Formats: sequence, C-alpha cells, structure tokens
Amino acid sequence: MKTKQENIFSSKTLTYFLQLAETMNYTQAAQLLGITQPALTQQIKKLERTVDAPLFYSVGKKLHLSDAGRTMLKTTHEIYDLLNQATDEIQQTTSATQGKISIGLLASLEDRVLEDFAIKYYKQNPEIELSFHMLTRKEIWERLENNQIDLAVMYLPDDSIKNWKPYQSKKIISEDLLFLHHNEKLAKRKKIKYKDTIDNDWVTYPGQYYLNSFIKEAYKNQLVDAPKSVAHFTTPNQIMRFSNATGLYTALPNSYVQANAATANLWSAPFDPAIRFDLAFVFRKEKNQIPRIANFLSGFDQYIATEDYISRLKSITE
Repeated sequence: MKTKQENIFSSKTLTYFLQLAETMNYTQAAQLLGITQPALTQQIKKLERTVDAPLFYSVGKKLHLSDAGRTMLKTTHEIYDLLNQATDEIQQTTSATQGKISIGLLASLEDRVLEDFAIKYYKQNPEIELSFHMLTRKEIWERLENNQIDLAVMYLPDDSIKNWKPYQSKKIISEDLLFLHHNEKLAKRKKIKYKDTIDNDWVTYPGQYYLNSFIKEAYKNQLVDAPKSVAHFTTPNQIMRFSNATGLYTALPNSYVQANAATANLWSAPFDPAIRFDLAFVFRKEKNQIPRIANFLSGFDQYIATEDYISRLKSITE
C-alpha cells in the first residue's frame, strides 16, 4: 500500500496539479494533459483527500487556489527546484565531451547558423548527442522548468515570463525588426513611422508567436492601431515569400532580411522608434557549470568570434 507521501508526490499527481494551477480550468487542463476531465477531477479530489484540505474553490465559473492550494503550489515548485538542482550537481562531475545536450529553439526564428554550428560541433565531439527541438514559447518554458531541455534559443525580453529568478541568459545577437513593403512612396525612407504602416494589410506570424505579440505591444505603446493581419505563417521564409507574391506588408528581423536580401523583392527600413530585441540562450542557473554545456556555449562563442552571426547567415544562404 502506498504511503501518504507517495500519494502526494507521485510525478503524475504533481503534473496534474501544476497544470490545473496554471490554467485554472479543468477542461483546458485535461486537454493539455491528454486525459478526460473526469479523470483529472478524480486525481485532484484524491490529492485533496490525501492532504485533507481543498486545494481549489470556485466563485461562479472562475476557479481559484485555496490557501492550502497556494502552499501546495509553492512546495511543488520547491520540490522541482531541488530535483533540478540535484540533477545539475550530479552532471557537473561528467565529461565535457560526452553525454546529451537538448536544445529548444523558438519555432519562428531563423536557425541555420545554429544548425551549421551543431554540425561542426558534432564533428569535433562525436560522443556528444545533440537534440534540437522546434518549440513554442510555452513549450520552451515548460521544458526548461521540468529540466527536459538544457538550453533554449529564443527572443528576449519576454514579458510573458514573470519569474526570471531561476534562469539566466546569454545574448547571441541584438536585433532590429525591419518593416518590409512594396510601397514606392515609402521606398526612400530611412526609417518608418508606425502610422505609415497601417494603410495596407499584413502577413505575420500567428497571434501567439513572440514577434507578433511584440509588434502589437510596440504599436500599442505608440498609440497606433495594430496592423491588420490577413495571413499567418510560422517561418520567416514563408512570410517573406507570401509578402513578395501578394504585396502585403510585414516585418522580420534584420539578420534574416540581410541574409536574404538577394531574394527579397521589396524595400525595408527600421521602425521609428526602433523595435529591438535580443536573440539569446536561456538556461537554468548553474546549468552552464555542467562541463558539456559549458563546452558547447564556449564553442559557440569561438565560432561567432571567427565570423559574426550575420556574416555566417549570409554565407549559408548564398
């Protein structure tokens, strides 16, 4: 028979509790977990019976954490932090040139420089097992928190993340977002005012993607209506091609535009004021002390030092 502690701290039970605490919606949490709502409800009630206190309560249709639920949530995060810390401490005694490195990349970014480095790095370190995963922002943060990926490559700042305390970042490159268009009246502009970009429909990333959210926030801060997007694609190649073929406006990072200038049949200019962000590695604190992770990051620094990121991107796409 399982002890009370085993009932509480089983991986499945904590996963279910955390997902419901994040969404505060039984239907949505069950869908994300891939189980039925009654099954989720049963597991939560079982956990509540074990701790002898309600973890959630409802006001109308809205779900809230009880005092006991907040204590359980805090404790669960502390347990995960301890397990991740233990894992990292154990791995700090391992080899710099052996083992697995799992990397999550934001699905909307241009990843060819990173792919090219991965090939070079593997050839130099054939006993390293590299895994690249194209992920959404939400998936990246979930996997970082659960220690399922060692490194993330993503855009910053990311205001959707409220708790940065367990993480640190390492900048790869600073980026300006460029406005792309076919409007001859704007062709000679060195910078583009926000108000001059909304007289035509746009093609953009899907609504939940980082750059799309970043653009909307920038327009909101300038008290200008957000662009009307009538088409959505998940890669910069798709967006560029669709803009070229249809005449729709769009916006893409400077590094991508510079690397693909030869095939970009449109004009480009930075926004005024600029929309700027960083491409960066993100990882849990102390993760860069693990020898194979430290070696990988150091190898990338050396790789970029011999030829900068944009120059490499240009050479890859030529």
